[in-house]
Amino acid sequence: MHKPTNIVSYSIRHYIGIFREETLLERLEALLSSVKTHDFQVLFLEPHAKDGGVFVHFNYNASDPENALVSIENDLKQEALKHGGIPSWTGLGRGNIWLVKGRPWREDMNRYASTVVKLAFEGPDIQEESLYDILRPYGRIQDVSSPVPVPAGTFRSSTVTFQRVRSATIARNVIHGFKFVDSSAPTRLHAIYQPPIQAHAARDWITGHPRIVLPIIVFLLGTLTYTIFDPVRAIMVEGKILNWFNYREFSLYKWMRANTLDRLSFVSTSSSGDMPAEDVWKERKDAQIALRSYLSDLPSTIAFIHGPQGSGKSRMLHGLLRETNRKALVIDCTELNKASSDARLVAGLAQQTGYWPIFTFLNSMNSMIDLASVGIIGQKAGFSSSLNEQLKQILEVVGTALKGVSRSLRTDAQRKVKADQDSEERKAQDISMRERIRNGTWHDGRLDCVAGNGVMCELGVGDELMTGLDSEAGDDIGSMALAKTEKGEEDELARKKRSVEDIQAVTALPIVVIKNYAARGGANREELLSVLAQWAATLAENQIAHVIVMSDNRENSKLLARALPSKPLNSIALYDADASSALSFIRQRLHDAGTNIELTTDQTVCIGKLGGRASDLESLIHKVRSGQAVEEAVEDIIARGVGELRKNAFGEDLEDAKSLPWSREQAWIVLKLLSKQVEIPYYDLLLEFPFKGDELALRRMEHAELISINTRNGRPSTVRPGKPVLKYVFERVVNDSIFGATQDIWANEKVISSAENTVRACEQELLDLKDIAMAERSSLWGGKKASSERESYLFKKMASAETKIQTLEKQNIELKKVLRRGG
Repeated sequence: MHKPTNIVSYSIRHYIGIFREETLLERLEALLSSVKTHDFQVLFLEPHAKDGGVFVHFNYNASDPENALVSIENDLKQEALKHGGIPSWTGLGRGNIWLVKGRPWREDMNRYASTVVKLAFEGPDIQEESLYDILRPYGRIQDVSSPVPVPAGTFRSSTVTFQRVRSATIARNVIHGFKFVDSSAPTRLHAIYQPPIQAHAARDWITGHPRIVLPIIVFLLGTLTYTIFDPVRAIMVEGKILNWFNYREFSLYKWMRANTLDRLSFVSTSSSGDMPAEDVWKERKDAQIALRSYLSDLPSTIAFIHGPQGSGKSRMLHGLLRETNRKALVIDCTELNKASSDARLVAGLAQQTGYWPIFTFLNSMNSMIDLASVGIIGQKAGFSSSLNEQLKQILEVVGTALKGVSRSLRTDAQRKVKADQDSEERKAQDISMRERIRNGTWHDGRLDCVAGNGVMCELGVGDELMTGLDSEAGDDIGSMALAKTEKGEEDELARKKRSVEDIQAVTALPIVVIKNYAARGGANREELLSVLAQWAATLAENQIAHVIVMSDNRENSKLLARALPSKPLNSIALYDADASSALSFIRQRLHDAGTNIELTTDQTVCIGKLGGRASDLESLIHKVRSGQAVEEAVEDIIARGVGELRKNAFGEDLEDAKSLPWSREQAWIVLKLLSKQVEIPYYDLLLEFPFKGDELALRRMEHAELISINTRNGRPSTVRPGKPVLKYVFERVVNDSIFGATQDIWANEKVISSAENTVRACEQELLDLKDIAMAERSSLWGGKKASSERESYLFKKMASAETKIQTLEKQNIELKKVLRRGG
């Protein structure tokens, strides 16, 4: 075998053999040509690159060919032994010579050499003993299989397993096409390699044993997730909280910005204008104090900040976070509620928390696998997971990362405290050394090496002066007082150390902020809020992080209260500023912006229309700074509110109105009532037309910031506009004669339709009572008949409904005249 045997498609040994092929063939031809037995003569050499051998074509002259071939083979082997063996690509001379008994089949298919050779019988079967005798000379045989039944027209075969690939290669090339003659008819052998493992054997076994394979795959995937991906995800979340990946927090970036852009900037980068001044926003002081108190202690509950939209919840919290320099993780429910599918919701939560890597596309694939497994094994394989489980998995990893953040921050704080203590100790030692030098009691031990020890050490000091022992000498009373003083100092240091450790334990905790916590978007969003509530309760109870939940509505705290049943929520309310605080705030902000104006009485009245809502006050300040007059700015805010109200409360058209969670009639009645009154009784509004007990519509209006529902003794009490400026917006909308006439006509039509239904129902019941009255008899004492009393009641009800119909019909006639006049 002058070249290596190929057992795979690509092998470096094959190319080494090609490189040495020409030299090896020359040596082989020279070796063979030296044998002259029976006029042996080499005609040509035919390399077989695939199996690594050479077919030698030769001539000879003999009267007994069979014995002559045996003799030639033996002489060639002897000659090869004299020269150290047949030349080989390895240079070790391990090749040998074999007489080909069949017809060699030189092919270049992807059938590579293996230890298994399949022998097909073209003729009668050959017994195992005969096969063994034929093939054993080429190498040790491990097994010979018996022929098995095959389809008609196919040769029966046996499989022979050799111990070595080299033996199988020799047997295959020597025996292929060999005609074996037994007592019966002759049999021609066809030899081919057969892979030790059948094609698709593993696949067939896997598909044939799904009850075993699928649970194993689930286990392996779960193990892979928990051992590899989850730790990576926890590190990524921790990096997001600690700003590892935010280049703006890098020291090099800060230095470059401070020395380049900030020096060239002509605009003040102070953020003092972003926050309302403490002295002009008195309503926010209590909330800030309550929130600061919550953050200064270990958490045991959740802080729930609620207040109307635009009341400054986010601004207050961000200012407090900048002040305390605490690390925070913010989850915005508004962005999550915008997700159009569960996969986008999960991806959005992962993005906000820094959870990476995430494979949302696999969930749909896993669902398909589960459906297929139901048909295969009768039950789900457990690949897919519900939205609830996916959200919990993300938040569980985030909770683990929060623990890591706390440990990291606490370690950094302890390291800083230790460095400060070491610095103080070094300063104290320096002060003590200077004092001893000043008193002449300090001795430099390095001089001992020069001056010697013992008595001669005095030379290191010079003249004998007062020593440290002399300066520390004193009476027993002084020593006792000194000991007491030192003990007191040690106790004080221990107390300070405990206090510092307690402060470190609190300040090292990260803060989790859940913004815009509100039920909007369907059942899946309710599920999101429930999962967030459970997770927030777990963080607070286990003191993993301070949890702050912000919402526009106090009613949204119910889910949090259910998740934390044993402890009350730390509820912090933010309200609109009163008139004096609002004016002070506007003056202060305008003064900070360099706009000093004196507000007149009329301007003060105009500002009063905006109330104390922070968002509206900020809008007013921006418009005034842009050059608008106060009156124009307020009018612009109200006019903009009118357009937004018509779109949000009534829809742009009838199709848009159908998607609103309330009817146009319900919105119109609320606007008309609140345009005339500061507040209206909740249950009086709820029980009358057009609500008729539809409490959900009122709640939806509250969520849309159209109204606010005030409570008393834990129950709804009154209904007010969603923010102060809406009172004047409502008036502007109601005073629009065309719009008002249109809405009144539609509302009246609904009332008329309801009244007509009442009349028809009464008429039908009166017809039924006529038959009943004929069979009814008067009581013995002359009492009224029940049917007569019912008739009287129905007539009164019909009259009332008919009067209402006529009145509203007349109103509609007048309203239509308004529409014809155009206002």
